[in-house]
Amino acid sequence: MELDTILNTVNLVDEIKDKETLLKIGKQVVEGFDIDLESRRPWEKDVEAWTKLALQIADKKTYPWPNASNVKYPLLATASMQFAARAYPSLVPSNGQIVKCQVIGSDPTGEKVARATRISEHMSYQIMFEMDDWEEDMDKLLLSLPIIGTVFKKTYWDSAKQRNESCLVFPKDLVVNYWAKSLEDAERKTQVYHYNKRKVKERVLQGIYADVELPEPNAYLLDQMGQSKATTQTLSDDDETTPYVILEQHMFYDLDGDGYAEPYVAIVEYSSKTVLRLVARFDVDGVLADQEGKIVSITPDEHFTKYSFVPNPDGGFYDIGFGRLLGTINASVDTIINQLIDAGSLSNLQAGFIGKGLRIKMGEGRFSPGEWKAVNATGDDLKKQILPLPVNPPNPVLLQLLQYLVQSGKELASIAEIMTGKMPGQNTPATTTQVAVEQGMRVFTAVYKRIFRSLAKEFRKLYKLNAKYLNPETEVSVLDEPIQQSDYFGDPNDLIPGADPSAVTQQEKQTKAQMLVQLMGLGTLNPMAVTAFMLEAFEIPQADQFMQQLQQQPDPKAQALQMKAQIDQQKAQADMQMNQVKLQQQLAADNERNQIKMQAEIQKLKLKEIETALAARQAAMQHQMTLSQSQDNHRMGIMQQGEKMMMDRQKFRDQQVTKAQQAKKGNTK
Repeated sequence: MELDTILNTVNLVDEIKDKETLLKIGKQVVEGFDIDLESRRPWEKDVEAWTKLALQIADKKTYPWPNASNVKYPLLATASMQFAARAYPSLVPSNGQIVKCQVIGSDPTGEKVARATRISEHMSYQIMFEMDDWEEDMDKLLLSLPIIGTVFKKTYWDSAKQRNESCLVFPKDLVVNYWAKSLEDAERKTQVYHYNKRKVKERVLQGIYADVELPEPNAYLLDQMGQSKATTQTLSDDDETTPYVILEQHMFYDLDGDGYAEPYVAIVEYSSKTVLRLVARFDVDGVLADQEGKIVSITPDEHFTKYSFVPNPDGGFYDIGFGRLLGTINASVDTIINQLIDAGSLSNLQAGFIGKGLRIKMGEGRFSPGEWKAVNATGDDLKKQILPLPVNPPNPVLLQLLQYLVQSGKELASIAEIMTGKMPGQNTPATTTQVAVEQGMRVFTAVYKRIFRSLAKEFRKLYKLNAKYLNPETEVSVLDEPIQQSDYFGDPNDLIPGADPSAVTQQEKQTKAQMLVQLMGLGTLNPMAVTAFMLEAFEIPQADQFMQQLQQQPDPKAQALQMKAQIDQQKAQADMQMNQVKLQQQLAADNERNQIKMQAEIQKLKLKEIETALAARQAAMQHQMTLSQSQDNHRMGIMQQGEKMMMDRQKFRDQQVTKAQQAKKGNTK
């Protein structure tokens, strides 16, 4: 089968024509599941015991007598509830910022910050409003995780709902080999579903499962798979509600026959080994080939995220929680409590021996309070014939041992009184109280960091799904700045949870408030500010009303401190006013200097304008004089030329006259 066909086919079952191949895949899935299930059988028994202990489920006892005391002390339940109460506000901030996108490197244009803001707002909106069950699943996770030690989240694209999903998966429903190094390194991981005929038919009609014939569901098989007897007793093979055991296995199989097993998701009905769905668990970006085009490695898509409480010291895949840490202590506490109760019952309900010679009916031996009975025997006969059974009172050592075990369990779970909200005595130093809180929180900080690490992995899976399936036209109507699918094309490693694992809890705030109250005796703190912080730390409703009452009836010390604060405030205001006056004067002087400078500049400009005008006028006059001189010279030249012509004409006339006279004289001779 070609790689393109493998990647682009919705359900490969419809493309595989060889039935033997499907049978081989189904057999491999079931056999691998059985191996992994068997490897964790001891762990499953422990989980069942821890769960019963946390739920305080008590079976009927037959020793030392039927229906003897069987009280369950809620040490494990208290520890898990206290952990969840501290962790939930830290993991789900009240401001709604579930996801935070960091900016790595320089950002001179601000584009990185804008992208980070869009991603943070969009993913937080997706988780809180589009993924309806996310917050509820986190609440359940934080309650189950401290008990069992391991819980999972499954993140995927739901084609039917057309949205991302990240749902809670309990460890009983996700089978991984106990000795697997990690979730990513596991050769296979199998999620177990229980679907009746109707649900299977729905998935066939939706195109999720192949339309193949299945046998009738087997009710006995459910008990073999670890289901409780209470579940299986009401089921039968003929019941329409009896579910199939459906295995969704994330596995590897060489479907194309190239000698390299590709990652797939195979869905198989357990009893018949029928393959209902087969789809690729990778994309083209995860395929690495050599120069000749031969596949050398494929990076699979991971759907599951593991949440860990405390790593397993034996190297096993499933981590440990309070069930492992407190289980034996809780069981010992239960034993001691029940022994004390049984001893008290024996002491209060006396028994003994009655001689056969004493004529008393056995039914007459029971008394009601204040009752007297008449018998046919003397007092001496009663003393001789009745022998009470000797019963020892509860041993005081048991009480001491009980207190020691309970205290040890609380210390191990860090649920001492100060951590459960009970404040210490008034004479307890503030520093001692603060150190106790910090010491208790240090244990949980390590657990919080593991949870935050898992949250970051879950968010990165959602990030990759957005990069692949996000439709901006239908996703961004509620955001101030529309998100783009291209925003998710970058590296998702800069995604982190919006909360801080070292965030201050309410208990810490209350302890700090107590410390401030003790420090008020030094006279250096503002009592009103301390009171406001105290009311906020304890989340007192309508705190403003209490603040008003405190202002109406202050004590002398508080009033003196308030007066001193007012004087200091007035002095600060006076200094501020003086600084403002100086500043205004400086500004006025600067303004006057600027005005004088401006007027001088204006005068310079005016003088320059006058000089320019005079120069222009002088140039015009010079031009006019030059023009007039030229005209005069022209006129003088014309006059001189005229006079010369007249003189030349007169000279010519004179010459003619002279010639005429000379000629007349010649003629006369």
